[in-house]
Parts: sequence; structure tokens; C-alpha cells
Amino acid sequence: MPATALGPPSQSAVPASQRFQSLDLLATLVAVVASDGCVLYANAALEDALGMSRRSITGARLQDCFTDPLLLQNALTGARGNEFAALRYDAWLKRLAHDPLPVHVVVAQTEVSGEVIVELLPLEQQTRQEREERLIDQAQANKELIRNLAHEIKNPLGGIRGAAQLLQMELESKELIEYTQVIIHEADRLQSLVDRLLAPHRRPHVVGDVNIHEVCERVRSLILAEFPKGLRVVRDYDTSIPEFRGDREQLIQAVLNIAHNAAQALSVSIAAGEGQIIFKTRVGRQVTFGKQRYRLALELHVIDNGPGVPDSIKDRIFYPLVSGRDGGSGLGLTLAQTFVQQHHGLIECESVPGHTDFKLLIPLP
Repeated sequence: MPATALGPPSQSAVPASQRFQSLDLLATLVAVVASDGCVLYANAALEDALGMSRRSITGARLQDCFTDPLLLQNALTGARGNEFAALRYDAWLKRLAHDPLPVHVVVAQTEVSGEVIVELLPLEQQTRQEREERLIDQAQANKELIRNLAHEIKNPLGGIRGAAQLLQMELESKELIEYTQVIIHEADRLQSLVDRLLAPHRRPHVVGDVNIHEVCERVRSLILAEFPKGLRVVRDYDTSIPEFRGDREQLIQAVLNIAHNAAQALSVSIAAGEGQIIFKTRVGRQVTFGKQRYRLALELHVIDNGPGVPDSIKDRIFYPLVSGRDGGSGLGLTLAQTFVQQHHGLIECESVPGHTDFKLLIPLP
């Protein structure tokens, strides 16, 4: 009886190109190697990082791709001896025509004897993923804070305002009435603040077809109307970006909040006639954010040449009531992040003096 009649072929009998082709879907750099380090399969991300074709990588020794080959050699020796299930360490990956890339290496055995999977996480990517997770956790904490804040403030505030109104009706002295008016005015101001905090959670999510460049043009016209002199708003659009389903008004508000913050930070540059904001759109491919991987994603950058985000608040700029400007409410970026996350997206910020880049990431169909 032929061997094929006994059942499906063993894993080791199936070519590596078939068994591991799903690894090409990962943004992580992955190689499957024999116990001596000979590469059996390298995914597309590793090809790109090394600047070499899969054909030239396959059959080569993976340890030779590192500045210190001995680290991986020792890890493979440990894998052969079943000394660990998975081993982690940091190393430097050599690349053609580029500086070495710092990576976090994870070495683990597969289900097939004599095969080892080596996963390489660029340390920049790992840091970015950790930052994204912090942003998501932070946004969730913000929602809880806002709910609690509204609950704790609204009811007592209504009582204070009502009592002040009743007291005012009983008073005849104009001097005393001025005090009750102060109470009523300040209660109304706090009520307005609470209403703004709750706005994204109260307003219905109106979904329709969104052209991101129409959003940018609307924001551009509003910013230039408020700052007609000394500020250039530059367009750098990828017009091939498709429409997507979303809430147009929410996205306009999100981009406007970021651009308005940028314009206010540029006050000195605008006075000198040197203020600049850039709206830049691009399509990201095989992008991972928010703990998910997307085939296509919109990247909208709002870039300014201002002084940058102060170091003291860089890690907290999306927190409610945190502002780097005197008199600022600290709500603009909080609301922008909330609106973008309602589109399953995320806002990131990179800032140094002279270049602040807020990047909005939103999945595309």
C-alpha cells in the first residue's frame, strides 16, 4: 500500500514554503531555522529588513546575520538540548547598506524536531507597541474619569446654582446680588466644562462615506480664517486614498483640535511670518496598531514647526485637563483621541523643537 494511503503527510514532509507561508502576513521579522542555524524559511518582513531576497537567505546561517553570531549559536545549542521552551535576548541585526538594527530576539522550538523559530522584534517597534498599549489604556482610564467626574459634579452643581437663584430672589442689596451672580456664572462655566467632556459620549456616531481630503480642506479653511497672516497651511496629499465609512463631523473636530493647538503653539512664529502647518496623507500597508493588524490604513500627519510639546507633559498630552498653554482647557487632544478611537484608530505624537507630528491612524477598507 502506498505511503500516502496511511494518512496525511507528516509536518516535516511538507515543504517549508507551504508550512510557513502564513508568516508572510506578520510585520514581525521571523525565520525558521534548523538546529545548526541554517535558514529553512524567512518571511517577507525579514527579507525587507535584511535587504536580501528569500532565495539568498534560505540555506545561509542565520547567526551570520548578527553582529555577534555567538549569541544565537548558544541559543540554538540550548534549544537542541531542550534547555528552554523560549529564550529572549537583545542583539544587533546586520543589514545591507544600512546600519545594524537593534532587535529583541525570541528563540523557540516548533512542533517538528530539529526546527527552531526565531522571531526578531525591532526595539523601535516594540517601544511603539508598548506606547500604543499605554495610549489605549489611558483612553479607557479617561472615559472612567470623565464618567465619575460628571457624576460627582453635575448633581451638586445643579443644587448650588438653584440655591443661588433662590437666594438672589430674596435679596434686595445690589452688592449681595453680585455675589450670587458670581456663583451662578461659575456654576454655568463648570457645567459647560462637564458638557464638553461628555460630548463624545453623548453625541450619536453618524456614519457615512468620508473623504479625508474634504476633512483636511474644511479644517484648513477654518484655521486660515482665524490666522489669516503669518501662517502657511501646506497640503501634501496622496489623492489615491479611498473613501471610508466614518463620522465626518467627528473627524473634522478631531483634526481641527490638533491643528488649532498647533496654530496656537506657533504664535511667535506666526508673528514673525514663519508659521507653518502641513497636512500630509499617506496609505500605510500591513500596519499594526491598537493591538490589531490592518492591510491598509490611513496615515494623516498634522505637522508644525513650532517649539514642540513641553517635556513635562509629553507623556500626558492626551489626558483630560492637561495643557501646555496658559488658559488652555486641556480637552482638545482628549476629544480628538476619543473621536479617532471611535473609528478604531489611534493618534500618536512625535515632537522635538521645530517639528511636531501628530499622526492619525485609521483603518481603510
